[in-house]
Amino acid sequence: MGIAVNARILTGGITGLQRYTSEILARLPVELERVGPERPLPRSIGNLWDQLILPMKLNGRGLWSPGNVGPLAIDRQVVTIHDVVALEAPHLVDRRFAAWYRWITPRLVRRVAHVLTTSEFSKSRIMRYAEIDEANITVIPNGVDSRFRPMEAAELDEMHSALSLPSKRYVLCVGSVEPRKNVGRLLEAWRSAEGSLPEDVHLVLAGKRRTVSTMDAVEKTGRRTSRVVWTGHVPDHLIAPLYAGATAFVFPSLYEGFGLPPLEAMACGVPVLSSDRASLPEVVGRCALFVDPEDTDAIASGIIRLVEDETLRAALVRAGRNRAAELTWDQCAERTWSVLQSVLGAQ
Repeated sequence: MGIAVNARILTGGITGLQRYTSEILARLPVELERVGPERPLPRSIGNLWDQLILPMKLNGRGLWSPGNVGPLAIDRQVVTIHDVVALEAPHLVDRRFAAWYRWITPRLVRRVAHVLTTSEFSKSRIMRYAEIDEANITVIPNGVDSRFRPMEAAELDEMHSALSLPSKRYVLCVGSVEPRKNVGRLLEAWRSAEGSLPEDVHLVLAGKRRTVSTMDAVEKTGRRTSRVVWTGHVPDHLIAPLYAGATAFVFPSLYEGFGLPPLEAMACGVPVLSSDRASLPEVVGRCALFVDPEDTDAIASGIIRLVEDETLRAALVRAGRNRAAELTWDQCAERTWSVLQSVLGAQ
């Protein structure tokens, strides 16, 4: 009868969920039919499409829903739940988003044939909030694509020119600008740290605008210093060079179900400062400098150390590249396909 994939998530721009879905689909041994709307839909309309339209398009096929949500009407379904931030920390996400996922997630994971997730941390939280049998959930970590690697000067120069970066020395943060990414505290920490850093070192924030309040903080900081650069959304072909050119990478997130950006930075040979919360210690291992993301002084001190301490930088770069090499999209796709075949039947 076959397997289809819920492709609604692929109609939007490239974010973590889109990257996860695209990387796996590109590596499966067969091509799954992508069932999705013809154009991007507003979130509320998209949720209705999942529940009302998608089931009618399956014609008895099994379904893989890779983007945190799927139709409640389909029990012959594998769903990937990346995190349960809406259940565990609803104050970190949009109110309507939180309300919807707090309602649907427990019902969905108890309804479907199997649940995939990307970290032991997320598995423990899903089991806590949905009370499902451990046998019905499988942890398959995300991977890092081979294009994330150290790069030659010419590749970096092209990226600098395309993004109009003011300096070749910068501390980078990648992620959508929203409360759980903790950009406000990062900016406070930067204000404390920048006076102790060389004048040519800038802070580069790369990511989509999500909330007005956080962007207000960015703009206020921009008025106080010329050493903060917000790139907005970075085209996909420039994101790997942006990582590779960084002096250091900082990721002070308050909540992650996996946290792919630190691994991508490590693969590019960049030392990482990471939050010590949620899944991040599990994902990056002992290959980053960890800080309390609510302690701005600790973030500031960590940034200064990563920029100035060459011995620490070298050790983190070596360990980080080794850790990133352990997690590949090939392995992720192979394990995902094994679950889909086992649960939903052969394609």
